[in-house]
Amino acid sequence: MIQTAEYDLIRLFDAPRELVWAAWTEPERFSRWFGPTSLATPVGRITLDARPGGIWRTTLVGDEGFEVTMDGTYREVVAPERLVFTTGDPDAPGDGPASVVTIRLTEVDGRTEMCFHQYGVNTDQEHAEQAKAGWLEFFDRLAEHVAPARLA
Repeated sequence: MIQTAEYDLIRLFDAPRELVWAAWTEPERFSRWFGPTSLATPVGRITLDARPGGIWRTTLVGDEGFEVTMDGTYREVVAPERLVFTTGDPDAPGDGPASVVTIRLTEVDGRTEMCFHQYGVNTDQEHAEQAKAGWLEFFDRLAEHVAPARLA
């Protein structure tokens, strides 16, 4: 039996929508916020081919040679408002967890509301809670990256 889990996160960023979009789609910006603070995300190890059917891939690097690669495929790309991508292959996940992520960016008085939805297969609620906690940390880093002081 395939286990599924899903959740939504909503975050308001003090930045224009185009900047938040760029943080999701430009490797130089993506490398500054994606991943936990304990790991680096080298820009040279990121591929973001943000078009339907394009792939995304990043390798997170830690101490003593630790590495983990995350990847998937873009399903929908509507700049600067909607991004849908997979992690792993949710259509044929094998034994591993996989998911579909949908991000909606809405401009709200010069700021950006991000609605993040993740639907996972081959995952249980505990794994979903761990993923959710990870994304919350990533989004704290994203908020710092797009903060007004960073634009100067």
